[in-house]
Amino acid sequence: MSLNDKLSAALASREKRLIRRRLYDPSADAHLADFSSNDYLSLAHSPALRARFLAKLHAAPDVLGSGGSRLLVNGHAHAALEARLAAFFRAPAALLFNSGFDANVGLFASVPQPGDVVVYDEHIHASVHDGMRASRADARVPFKHNSVPALRGTLERLLGERPGLVSGENSVCIAVETLYSMDGTIAPLVQIVETVEELFPQGNGYVIVDEAHSTGVYGPQGRGLVAALGLEDRVFARLHTFGKALAATGAVLLVTPLVRDYLLNYARSLIYTTSLSNANIIAAECSFDMLESGEAEKLSAKLLSLSAHLTTSLRHELTTHRIPASLLSLPAHLSTSYTCRDPTRLPTPIIPVLTPHPRPLSAHLRVRGLNARPITWPTVPKGADRVRVCLHALNEREEVDRLVSAMVEWAESWQAAQEAVEREGGRAGAMVAAQAKL
Repeated sequence: MSLNDKLSAALASREKRLIRRRLYDPSADAHLADFSSNDYLSLAHSPALRARFLAKLHAAPDVLGSGGSRLLVNGHAHAALEARLAAFFRAPAALLFNSGFDANVGLFASVPQPGDVVVYDEHIHASVHDGMRASRADARVPFKHNSVPALRGTLERLLGERPGLVSGENSVCIAVETLYSMDGTIAPLVQIVETVEELFPQGNGYVIVDEAHSTGVYGPQGRGLVAALGLEDRVFARLHTFGKALAATGAVLLVTPLVRDYLLNYARSLIYTTSLSNANIIAAECSFDMLESGEAEKLSAKLLSLSAHLTTSLRHELTTHRIPASLLSLPAHLSTSYTCRDPTRLPTPIIPVLTPHPRPLSAHLRVRGLNARPITWPTVPKGADRVRVCLHALNEREEVDRLVSAMVEWAESWQAAQEAVEREGGRAGAMVAAQAKL
């Protein structure tokens, strides 16, 4: 079988299983209410941000390109943004990457040393997996999603098996996200940090936090959940990305000067690529202007209010209309009201609506003028299919109410259709039995 035949067969297999990915027609969504993109603060459509960007672009001495990799051309704009971000996030040092994916790959591929172990939440992003596979760590060990007891059990087992972790000669890196992109769950960061500090008194337990989906949404001035919880000095590294709530491009790793220096020497995803263009840097600067001005906090407050309204309304409607959970439901962490006393129960812009029929539901929503995408295996585990709703600050409450109504409408029509099929099947069975007696 030729290479082309093998590639075609792989795609045909995905087509048959209804999991083949495709790019959508870019004009197909123009008339739909957006419940799909990661533009959580709606900054991509902000006239104020657009005007600020164009003004800064016009005034900037350098706009086009960057000239090469950071090690060949360290532009003034890049260095200035790193200094600004280190101060803004209250971190010892900052290092820019072209994307969050590149940052995670560079960090996890290079920092863990021989004899070290990487322990990771089972729902960690694919970029961390790619980085771990390229690393020199002795082992990669998952723990149950957001379970502190499971993390403790895993770390205690590793301590019992590996004397180097007890003596401090070797290290363990713990990889978590603050807000998980497919489930909308929030990590119990305080308990995770406390567990690691308790079990590794030598200081050789290092918590690495991916804040890609929480940047701009949580914390003072949108600095993320680590800042909101006052954990800046108790985690090893933080990743913030610019391409979601901030409507820009790129990412920054917040680390110590030593780790920054090490990454400049060993992170291949930084060393062997052209750095962000000057226009990219200007766009990021403008987004952080919005955060520092307090404008983003106002947008975040509206966003999270919409989230609470959506989950409350959907829970009520599913109960009122007696929609079976096997057909349409919210996950367990969204099944009760939010509480400000538990950081893991904060409203989130990501709301998964679980259903075994995500494509028909998504298609129904599109007919109703609403764009929420189906998510299936292999992006999520088998049996965990869903329509993922991503909210935005500029979504109107009326749009959210239409979304809830359309979901319930689809569930009722699906349920009615299934009942009709079962009734017809029952009649057919009775006719066959009657004919058999004749």
